[in-house]
Amino acid sequence: MSHKKQHLQQKICVVCNRPFTWRKKWEKVWDEVKYCSERCKRTKPTTKSS
Repeated sequence: MSHKKQHLQQKICVVCNRPFTWRKKWEKVWDEVKYCSERCKRTKPTTKSS
């Protein structure tokens, strides 16, 4: 069975603003995924209210 990769869901990374697509490892947590990679996750923006 082949999958059509062009039909996978996409999101925009909150750090680098690049699009990334759904991955099998995110199947159960897709709604919570915000970062395209571990690198972006480590450099998440800090929100400071002044």
